[in-house]
Amino acid sequence: MSPLSRRSVLFGGAAVGAGTLLTACTSNSTGENTQINKGGNTNANAAAGQKVVIGFSAPAADHGWVAAITSNAKAQAGAYSDVELRTVEAGTDAAAQRAAISTLVAQKPNVIVMLPYDGKELNSAGLEAMKAGIPVVNLDRAFPSANAYRLQIKGDNYGMGLAAGTYIGDRLKAKGVSNPLIGEIPGIDSLELTQERSLGFRTALASYGFKVANRRPAQFTADSGQAAATALLQALPRMDALWNHDDDQGIGVLAAIKQAGRSEFFMVGGAGSKAAIGAISADNSVLKATVTYSPSMASSAISLARLIAQGKGMSDLVELQVPKEITLASETITKDNAAKYSKLGF
Repeated sequence: MSPLSRRSVLFGGAAVGAGTLLTACTSNSTGENTQINKGGNTNANAAAGQKVVIGFSAPAADHGWVAAITSNAKAQAGAYSDVELRTVEAGTDAAAQRAAISTLVAQKPNVIVMLPYDGKELNSAGLEAMKAGIPVVNLDRAFPSANAYRLQIKGDNYGMGLAAGTYIGDRLKAKGVSNPLIGEIPGIDSLELTQERSLGFRTALASYGFKVANRRPAQFTADSGQAAATALLQALPRMDALWNHDDDQGIGVLAAIKQAGRSEFFMVGGAGSKAAIGAISADNSVLKATVTYSPSMASSAISLARLIAQGKGMSDLVELQVPKEITLASETITKDNAAKYSKLGF
């Protein structure tokens, strides 16, 4: 799928790059100063405009989702004749990425798109760029200071947990299970995003009167997923449902399940990898659903960074500027809609 198409899907068909002119008008029938969007030239933002240099920094691609973030960003930038993407090596830790951002700031790009190793640890890098007059698009991992970014675009971690818990709760209720044993394999437990996912999951389950019976954190890798799943399966000789937060570590989780010869439960994944969507479509394993956290947000981050640098807004909004915060919805992929979502898989 082309980067432009990914962006269109992500924003529900509202073409981010469309329509420079937002028409605000007063409606006498609905009251003074009522602002409405009457459209305009719907192709103006997509047309080549002021040349924009976008600096980009993301952690090393040691994870399928992070690799897709960088790939999407590069592909989206390549779709615009008026965008130059200037990437810097992020190194292997937060300190190295801070140094890389300082180097990038010295080059004075028009805007910087940054997926930080950790939002809290890279907050100072965002502040440095913003103080230098360079707008920052904070991708996915939030900075604690609102002054450290012009735009924050991220997935809905709490919503992932809610979606996973709701799917599990609905399915267990439909099967008439009243006191289920539910397992959970999160990613890195120290990360705020993992804590938000688990909180959403617990909240959703509680609405059904359910709770997590056993929880074994992994590290967002296949090897750690296999180790965590092996321990969980040993702790729960019987299980009704399992939520694994991350489809990359889910490769190891599924391997452990197969090795243990277990099939009495169903599993929900997280993020929406191509492998997970394929397994759900084939319906030949315990994996029956996954909840989205799409790396296509990087494509949208580049598009929105371009608009910010060119002083443009989003065509379907009345406001003249790109919003400050965008949180993408987490959707549930099942066998019934897997074909629709396969193009967003990574």
